[in-house]
Amino acid sequence: MKKIAVFTSGGDSPGMNACIRAVVRTGIKMGAEVVGIRCGYEGMIEADFVPLDSQAVSGIIQQGGTILQTARCARFRTPEGRRMAYDQLMKAGIEGVVAIGGDGTFTGAHVFSQEYDFPFVGTPGTIDNDLFGTDYTIGYDTAINTAMAAIDNIRDTANAHNRLFIVEVMGRDAGFIALRSGIASGAEAVLIPESTSDTQHLLEILSRNEAMRKRANIIVVAEGDEEGGAFQLAKTIRERFPIFETKVTILGHVQRGGRPTCSERVLASRLGMEAVKALLDGRRNVMIGQVHKDITYIPFEQAIKHHQRVNPGLLEMVEMLC
Repeated sequence: MKKIAVFTSGGDSPGMNACIRAVVRTGIKMGAEVVGIRCGYEGMIEADFVPLDSQAVSGIIQQGGTILQTARCARFRTPEGRRMAYDQLMKAGIEGVVAIGGDGTFTGAHVFSQEYDFPFVGTPGTIDNDLFGTDYTIGYDTAINTAMAAIDNIRDTANAHNRLFIVEVMGRDAGFIALRSGIASGAEAVLIPESTSDTQHLLEILSRNEAMRKRANIIVVAEGDEEGGAFQLAKTIRERFPIFETKVTILGHVQRGGRPTCSERVLASRLGMEAVKALLDGRRNVMIGQVHKDITYIPFEQAIKHHQRVNPGLLEMVEMLC
């Protein structure tokens, strides 16, 4: 391949810029011209292509977000939209693409490659850490550290005012952020979608704490938990324990931004480099992951259909230590 492209799609995550940087510099070192596609699949349809050289990606490894920007694209879900994207890639002479994103990104790449036999290689960019075939996704480590730091700050106020705080973190379908940040911040309880929440058990914990006059409590809940999120949980607690001054904090999109951690930058750089090597070696329609420090190549179809499972040891830690 003489010309390849890279784009970011779906939700942004810290480390995407480090991955872009690695793709560009590896591609150039291996003799390929590299272009960036702005705004994901939307930019592919609109031919929003920008040439990238080593200087263009200098000084971005420490930046959150993505210099190529990202967007969701309804048009790419249609055959007509994908045809337009293919025509634009062909017109620009692009022979392969590195896609940085999550489930939706890889679903689009899989469908597109099936229709046009066009080579894509993906790197997992999502704070949720829910993709099968990699121990950690790009953005996850930074997100859990951001959440942990925020919960630590909330703990100070909880202790100062004897308040119960319910902290909702991101994770519509996955509780990985809630689980690790909750354990690391010493939360009294953690509620996640993967584990059926025992509301009665939580109320027993709060009842015990009330008996010990411990009214400063932290409960971490993933936004996708079946209890209905932080506000519904707060309603249940207020009805049962009016003595607790119950507050709700939604961390929201603060978890998506910020400077990526050291581990994040190294992981993103390695996955970006390996993605280019795989693409130029003739691999296609696979996600590059890292499992037990080894590089893995997971077919898009497998990465999409299967999801990362919660470590049962972490669930035991919640039970034992909270």
